[in-house]
Amino acid sequence: MAANWTHGNAGEDTGDTRGWLLGHFIDPSEGIRSSKDVEVKWGIHPAGDKRPEWTADDQRTTLVLLVQGNFRIDLTEGSINLTKQGDYVLWGPGIDHTWEALDETVIITVRWPSAPAA
Repeated sequence: MAANWTHGNAGEDTGDTRGWLLGHFIDPSEGIRSSKDVEVKWGIHPAGDKRPEWTADDQRTTLVLLVQGNFRIDLTEGSINLTKQGDYVLWGPGIDHTWEALDETVIITVRWPSAPAA
């Protein structure tokens, strides 16, 4: 049985999962990091990095929290620039998004529940 606790470094432990530390897509052999309840991402994005396509009918809730940098998120409801450490944006089911790192940026993303996108 996998351990019910773990520790590590988000930057080192997420190289094979595009920054995702927790979620349904983590192999159950990783123990508690495999979760159907929540997804957590440690996102390090160089300036100019972007998600070129929009999500499509996403039915999850998402929180993006700026650690450092300048990060723009475009939502079907409008655009938000995260520029000051601690800035965040939170949106619910039915709102789609895309994003761009305007400077080298570090963000934490929390999404729930952890389920494949539609």
